Order: sequence, then structure tokens, then C-alpha cells
Amino acid sequence: MTLGGFSTTSDDAPRPLGARNPAPPNTLWCLGETPVRTVPADDGRPRVLVVGWCGATAGQLRGLSGRPVPADVTWRWSGSYAVVEERAECVVVHTDPVAAFPLYATRWDDGWAWSTSARALASLTGADVDVGRVACAILAPSVPALAGDRTFFSGVEQLPPGSRIELPRNGDQPRRATTWCPEPERHHMAHRRLRRALADAVALRTRADPTLSSDLSGGLDSTTVAVLAARSLDGSHVLDAVTIHPEGRLDGADLRYARMAAAASSGRISHHLLPLGASHLPYGGITSVSATDEPAPSTLTQARLLGQFRWMTRELGTRTHLTGDGGDSVLFLPPAQLCDLMRAGRWGRALREAHGWARLRRTPVVPLLRGAVAMTRTGRPDALADLARCFSRGRTASHDRENVRWFTAPPIPSWAEPVALGHVAGAAAQAAAFDPLPGLDASVHTLVDEIREVARTARADAELAKSCGIDLHNPFLDPSVADAVLRDPLEHRPPVHGYKPLLVRAVGDLLPPAVASRTTKGSFEADHFTGMRTHLDDLQGLGDGYLASLGLLDPTRFRRHLRYAAAGVPMPLATLEQALMAEAWLHAHHRDPAPAWGVDLPGRST
Repeated sequence: MTLGGFSTTSDDAPRPLGARNPAPPNTLWCLGETPVRTVPADDGRPRVLVVGWCGATAGQLRGLSGRPVPADVTWRWSGSYAVVEERAECVVVHTDPVAAFPLYATRWDDGWAWSTSARALASLTGADVDVGRVACAILAPSVPALAGDRTFFSGVEQLPPGSRIELPRNGDQPRRATTWCPEPERHHMAHRRLRRALADAVALRTRADPTLSSDLSGGLDSTTVAVLAARSLDGSHVLDAVTIHPEGRLDGADLRYARMAAAASSGRISHHLLPLGASHLPYGGITSVSATDEPAPSTLTQARLLGQFRWMTRELGTRTHLTGDGGDSVLFLPPAQLCDLMRAGRWGRALREAHGWARLRRTPVVPLLRGAVAMTRTGRPDALADLARCFSRGRTASHDRENVRWFTAPPIPSWAEPVALGHVAGAAAQAAAFDPLPGLDASVHTLVDEIREVARTARADAELAKSCGIDLHNPFLDPSVADAVLRDPLEHRPPVHGYKPLLVRAVGDLLPPAVASRTTKGSFEADHFTGMRTHLDDLQGLGDGYLASLGLLDPTRFRRHLRYAAAGVPMPLATLEQALMAEAWLHAHHRDPAPAWGVDLPGRST
């Protein structure tokens, strides 16, 4: 599952112990079963490697031989993958636009090392945890722009998504060019492209493993993936679809809609119910998660996630599993669209959509309109600079998430130490100096930030799944799917208060009418408070852990905040949950052995 290589003049580049060489050159290494396809090339011409899940045919890949790699190479086909060119003077990496297949790089010897794992590269160089990156993840989780190219390890950077990066073998600075910018296309038919891209994304996985399984939660996203998977299987296979539900509760809305979808599949779906009991409550055993490149989004619900995976492995023999995760991010229409409408002079539509959003969220419409007007006068760099000033003063702006603005950070908790605030302020100031996608509509830029954050962090969940022997896939996070949605011109975009109208238009005819018209989704939110109360003693013990030793939080205040939250005192939980996730990740990182490399490293012993 982990793959990497070097761009260096050295002939004896190291390799993690147990790694194999999946294809020339000799500096390429792989741990696990990451797909690697080599494009045939004549002698003396660049060698092209496609790493990851890619839906290109053999003939399409041969078209990359002996000619410049096209700019859209990482999103023209289904799948999540990167393309690597081996050249005499450098290694050229083409990254996927949404970071669903993230790549990382660090300086090594007189050149560069690159990998799908930031932790593996940190082990290679002996890098420490990047404390500033941890602080941003905790205190500003809703502002992914603060991360930039930084990873959770000092000196290891994420190669920018949707870019062509040259890693010189002589160690010079990488040369980068942005290749993907989802500018609107005038005659774009988003619903048609979305249907084709989603169907291709799902079919890529069913071809690779016809015995795969899928979530079937009863919501639009997972139902769409399950139905497409069932339709793409041949007559000799049926789809194992899994619906989780509270133990003893068989009358929930989610389960009812899931049963409708299974019943309408003409026998193509074998429906399995998985009851969840007290052992699956959130917050249980969170420090038992395995080490990953960064905190996994499912850390707090790992008991439920890993319980499901182990059950599927045992009962269904699952090796590949599909989810609808990422659909909310790709299909979500942020209120920043009101700003775009106003900038385009579409005042009537902006007013109608503002009223629709206000009714949906049960919030006053006037602050929405004021926020949208203010946003038209504020650029993204200015908004980040304002955020830097807020954290420098120790006070964030209004945290009403229903308002319209570039960034909305949660309120600063009383347990956050000044050093943590300083890290966030510095990151915001640095982010304000560079916009990776200038010129995009505000709503599209907001979506790109959100999708990239969700797609990249989903890799950590996939690492957890792999510990159970399961390949986890999120077809909504394929770059071709996101590209299909994001290129819709403003005049064609649905209203902000619609519930995934683009998806319904794209695949509604494949779904039971009741499912296609659904506008709500069930929640396990009550379980979070039950889980917090059940595991409060264990959580309290984490207050005096790694984050406290790094100077990021005050243990006494943090534990008090935990007690109040468990008691049901109304308060924002985002920063609290992020701190628990970060603490669990640090426990795993320091507990689990780092990848060991197979040669003596300068200044270190292996």
C-alpha cells in the first residue's frame, strides 16, 4: 500500500525493509499491493509509471509513450492515481487534483525522496512531528488552507495536488506548475459527466474485485454507489451491501430506505444488517488505532468502523469495500455561492437563494445577505490575513457557520495555550501570501479546499481499513468525479438550499423514487454523547499527554472542558474532538515502530 522512490544521483538508495521493486528503476520500492503500471518506452526516452488505481486501458497508456505527458493525465481516467516520469536529470511527478492519492517528498542525500507515505519519509530522515501543523489541525480544522504543503512531519511536504512537479536529481528546488484549475466550461453538462464519471469509478473497482462489498446506509451517496456497483457486476456475482443500525432498532428511516434500494435491485444486492451495541460506541479505545500519516477522520468512531470491517472480513470474506464518503463534500453547495451571484450581478437569484438557505437553516436572512456583500469586497488573502490577526489577539471572529465568509474558525477554547495560537496565526499569515488557484469563483475555491482535505485525510481511514485486510475506496473522491461537478458554470449550478439536486438529476432514474426524493439523513450524534460519558475516565487521562508536553494545551482546563461536554453543556465540540484525535494519533505514532530502512543512514544507525 506504500510506494516511493528517489530522485538522486546516488546508486545505492535505501529501501524499507521488506519492500520490493515493482518495476524499474531500481530506486522504486513498494510495501503492499499498490498497483503500478509501466508504460512501454523506447531506449533513451522517459519512462512513465502510473501508480495507484487507474482506469486507463493498455492502449491508452501506450499513448503516453514517446511524447509529452498531457496536462490532464491524472483526471482524464477514472481512479485515484499519480503519474511519474523517470528522466535523466529529474523525476517528474503528476499529482491528482483532489489529493485522493497524495504524494510526499523530502530532501535526501543530494536529491529528493518521494513516497505515498509521509511517515515513511519521516522515518528515512529522522523527522520530528511538526507541532505547528498539529496546532492548526486542532484549532482551525475548518480552514484547510492553513496546511498548505505541510505534513505532520517537519521537512516532509505534500506535493501540491493537480500539479506537475520536477524533483531535480542534484537537489535543486523543485519546479512546480499547476495543471488543474476547474474553470467553468460554457457548454458543460455536469449531470451527464457526473453519471459517467461515477459509473466508471465504481466499475473500475468491480472489475478488479467482483466479490467486493459496499455500504448501504439509506442515504443518497452510499445508495448511488451500491446501485452502480450492483449494475456493473456480471450475472455471476451479487453485491454484498451492509447497513449498520443501532442494536435492537429495526424501524429507523435509514434502514427503511436501504431496504427499498435492496428490494429494487432485482436480486443484484445481497443485503446484510450489522447491529451496533455498546462495544461500538464512539471514543472507545481511540489510542488503539494503528499509526497513520495523519489523524484518521474515523479515530473517534474507530470501534464502529473497525468492528464493521472485521465483521465483513469474517462473515463476507470482504477484500474490497466501497463507501459513499466524500459525496457530501463534492456535492455540497457552500453559501459562498451567494457572493458569486452578487459579483456576477445576479441579485434576484442571490436574494431567492439567500431566503431558501435561511429557511432551510432556520437562520435570519439579513446577516446572510450582509455577509455575502462583505465577502464580495474581501479577497481570499485578506480573509486569511484577518484570521491571522484574530489568532494573534486570541479571539476568533463570530463563529456562526451559517453566515457567508471565506473562513470560519471555531471559537478558541480556554484550554489552548498561547504557543498553539501563535502557530495558527503564523500559518494563516503564510497562507495569505499565496493563492494556489487564483481567479476561481469563491464557492468553487471553497469546495476545492474542502474536497482536498476530505480526500487526503480519507487515506488515513484507508490505512486503518488495511489493518483489517480491506482495501477501502471512495468513488466520489475520484478526481474525474470532482472535475465533472466543479466545472459547472455559475448559471447552471443548483441553488444552495437544494439537497444534492445534481446527483438526483444524474442518477435519480436508477434509484427508488422515495430514495431519490430523500432530503434528510439519519445520525449517530446521540451516540457521541453516550460514548463520551461512557469513556470519560479514559479521555480525561489523555489530557496530560503528548499535546500537553508540546505546550499546546492546558491539561486542567482541557479535562474540565471534557467533563462539561460529557454532561451535555452546550458548546462547540470541533476543537475538543480534534484534540482527542491528535492525541490518539501521537500515541500511535510513538507506540508503533516506524518503517525501518535497509541501509545505514548518514549520521544514524538502523
